[in-house]
Amino acid sequence: MSILHQDIYFWLATLGAFLVGLSKGGLPAIGMLAVPILSLLMSPMKATVMLLPIYIISDGVGVWLYRHDFSSTHLRILAPAGLVGVGFGWATSSWMSEQVIVFMIGLMGVAFCLHVWLRKSQNDPIQSVQRGKGRFWGAVSGFTSFISHAGAPPFQIYMLPQKLRKSQFAGTATLFFAMINLAKVLPYQILRPYTIESLYEVLFLVPAALVGTVAGAYLTRRIADRWFFLMVQLSLFGVSLKLLWNALGSYWLSSR
Repeated sequence: MSILHQDIYFWLATLGAFLVGLSKGGLPAIGMLAVPILSLLMSPMKATVMLLPIYIISDGVGVWLYRHDFSSTHLRILAPAGLVGVGFGWATSSWMSEQVIVFMIGLMGVAFCLHVWLRKSQNDPIQSVQRGKGRFWGAVSGFTSFISHAGAPPFQIYMLPQKLRKSQFAGTATLFFAMINLAKVLPYQILRPYTIESLYEVLFLVPAALVGTVAGAYLTRRIADRWFFLMVQLSLFGVSLKLLWNALGSYWLSSR
């Protein structure tokens, strides 16, 4: 690997870890950019597996920051379903096309954002807790999180209409994905075992992730609710477009 390539790899990996930290600090969907960024220099699967320890370490900080501010009602619905989704992702990982999954994730995110922005009434009432809907989107979120750490769009499709306080929304997301990420450790180790070298790489990225987590929590508590949720929607829309682009680009290259 050339020195220039090493430098680019280091800075992209550091940026990816920082974005993961921001998402764990309370800015959902931003962390989804990490896998596409690292995929510029490595396979998406390697990037996904490499980032899991960063997610888990950031989860620890995020859980502590939001330990008193989350919706236990929604977690009781989403968490078991999310674990089922992880199991399904593991069971189907050997034959499921990553292009199709990435395309579906992007399509759902774009469709949801357009629905929110284009609907006539911007003051819809808060949706009541819907267990069936919550379990469905929780399972989809666990599944897509297993495939490429892209569980945020399905989670937000269900949770944004609940209109929780921004800190409670961020805390619920942090605790939910902390459970999901722990559930992915064994399947990832079986699919692509961690090596000492890969763990050393992760060690160098931990400081960026921790700084990102604290920065994310700081920004979350100081941004007005309206702008916070607009930021969430815009980041979801941008990431979803990126996922669509990646899926279509991969399909085009494979069909040539």
